[in-house]
Amino acid sequence: MALAIFLLTYVFIAGARLPFLKLDRPGGALLGAVLMVVLGVVAPGEVFNHSEDSSRHAVDMDTIVLLLGMMLLAAYLAQAAFFRTAGAYTVRMAHTPRLLLAAVTGISALLSAFLVNDTVCLMLTPLVLAVVEDARLPPVPYLLAVCMGSNSGSVATFTGNPQNMLIQGASGLSYASFAAYMALPAVLSTGVVIAMLLYLFRKELPSKRFDPHPPPPPVDRPLLALTLAVLVAVVVAFFLGFPMSWSALAGAAVVMAVSRREPRTIIERVDFVLLLFFASLFVVVYGVNKHGWAMEIRELFGPLMAGPPWRETLGFAALTLVASNLFSNVPFVMLARTWVPTLQDPELGWHVLALGSTLAGNLTLIGSVANLIVFEAARDKVKMTFMAYLRVGIPVTLLSFIVGLAVLLAEHALF
Repeated sequence: MALAIFLLTYVFIAGARLPFLKLDRPGGALLGAVLMVVLGVVAPGEVFNHSEDSSRHAVDMDTIVLLLGMMLLAAYLAQAAFFRTAGAYTVRMAHTPRLLLAAVTGISALLSAFLVNDTVCLMLTPLVLAVVEDARLPPVPYLLAVCMGSNSGSVATFTGNPQNMLIQGASGLSYASFAAYMALPAVLSTGVVIAMLLYLFRKELPSKRFDPHPPPPPVDRPLLALTLAVLVAVVVAFFLGFPMSWSALAGAAVVMAVSRREPRTIIERVDFVLLLFFASLFVVVYGVNKHGWAMEIRELFGPLMAGPPWRETLGFAALTLVASNLFSNVPFVMLARTWVPTLQDPELGWHVLALGSTLAGNLTLIGSVANLIVFEAARDKVKMTFMAYLRVGIPVTLLSFIVGLAVLLAEHALF
């Protein structure tokens, strides 16, 4: 029963449609969670068990709270016009179409290293569209720069994307140690994204100079200063080893209390659908783990990872890259995080899982929520097909993943 519900859920997560059920990914995940409880696979008390043993309850509230806290902080930054200001400043510094492409990729990667990449894409896409339309530049390279740069930059820290937050909750690694290993692969992967986009779109991007001057957005300076100061304090708390979930939520609460603004408008910006999707998936994967099917699936891929540590690592890396596109990266990380402790080098395994599941998002149009956000926001001006994206996604993903993995293996060999 657990395996049947799991497979049904993943049909919807993979984007398939059944003729008798009109459910999207969040709806399919919620249905799977309810079936797990109603059919007795997971007891109701196991869903939100308050014991400190995380293996005895389904929903990882630390991950939910961390994501909620970072969403609230990002919403305050958006209200203060931080994203529009950062984007406008970046555009003003670029004076050629190619430099603009590199700058857009870089700022998207940098912001995504500390804030949830989905939020960064949501805020930057309208500005980038306006600029390229005004400069009469092709929009596709710059939209790809936003989402692909966001994916590669979010590799750097636990707060860069949802799957890294899941890894933080399961691995026990500190924010500082994770960032120490992942920062350089993130930087070099972003460099590969820039180089590949410049090469693949070399004919579409003229070398002529232009002077983009987007109108400066009205900035709420007191709110911006307050939120940035709190965000810096939260990141410092991360590095000092304080609980990440409550550090983020405490920071959001401080801004909410001190800013003297109506909290409802900020709370309404939180993506509660994503939080529900996470909570539902936790229940589904818990049911699979409880009845031993997660390890059965691990044994199915055993031959791919058999042998010495280097072969196991490469096999796990390849599996992560492929499976993150077949099943979507967040659900795969939920499943695979039970496998990592069984690897010969678990710490390396966590890093490989973060790198592979995140960079895999650049492979296909549906590989990352960030991709869907960007091209959904631009749907009235750009029609991006699955195959058109794939022609760019394959070389960008493979090369950036090879470079990032090589650097990661070198770091572990040296340190």
